[in-house]
Amino acid sequence: MSLVTACKSIQADQTNTSKQKISSGDNYGHINNQGRLRTYFLYTPKSYHPNQPMPLVLVFHGDSGSGRSISDVTRFNNLADQKGFIVVYPDGINQKWSLRGNSQGKVDDVLFISALIDHLKQQINIDSNKVYATGFSRGGILTQALACKLSDKIAAFASVAGSLPVRLKPNCHPQTPISMMIINGTNDQDVRYEGDDHSQRGALVSISDIISFWRLHDQCISHSTSPLLPGTNSSKSSKVKAVQYSSCSGNSEVLQLAVVDGGHFWPGGASTDANLNKFNAQLGLNATQTIWEFFQRHSLS
Repeated sequence: MSLVTACKSIQADQTNTSKQKISSGDNYGHINNQGRLRTYFLYTPKSYHPNQPMPLVLVFHGDSGSGRSISDVTRFNNLADQKGFIVVYPDGINQKWSLRGNSQGKVDDVLFISALIDHLKQQINIDSNKVYATGFSRGGILTQALACKLSDKIAAFASVAGSLPVRLKPNCHPQTPISMMIINGTNDQDVRYEGDDHSQRGALVSISDIISFWRLHDQCISHSTSPLLPGTNSSKSSKVKAVQYSSCSGNSEVLQLAVVDGGHFWPGGASTDANLNKFNAQLGLNATQTIWEFFQRHSLS
């Protein structure tokens, strides 16, 4: 985790906010949306200059997490300093994400994220063609929902240990091709690789179904399969199987990484679990870096 070089509060209701006021390093902000005060953690790299637009990466935590906790796990801040992009880690209400509002007062977090992107564009110089979204677990599920609804604002998506809700799939009709990267462990007991019984509450489709869904949406006509992701160590017992679907409409791309025997985790992420750290060492996959490399291949224009 990089050192904190700045710490300040950004208020959404300031009408005279200047982009020059955003400091490099850690920033905390809030925005009023759907009658709620929403918070986020923002990291701006040292190379940021208010006259030069930078890409923006949105990173979503899982249940019981927070923006700050997922920043610690993924270590996107370190990569942001190296590669030159801005990272924002929104906070879910009560550490959870809601994909649609209802009569019980739940907010629609898809609408919140759309408003947050607009808000950040007023605060800081963001390249509107290079806004990206990724998330872990429930944050990965939110990422899939954003792909269904915000293809006009987000250039590429990457879900880690997530899937597409069964109830959302019939209503998912993006107006543009979607570049989607999907990373899942084949032994994930929380987001099951083979999917859920479709009759159960909150059921998720299988990983093969979600790959087929995005591949067909993008009209991809070719694919290549690799038993190992380049850079992983073939002498280790843990493997990453990669399938890339290309020649898709609008230069879109669907990329699947299956972590053989992997569980519910962020590959290469920070952890206090000794067994997970050992597995990660054998795996040799840095999901954060791999996701950024995928994002760099895609832009809205």
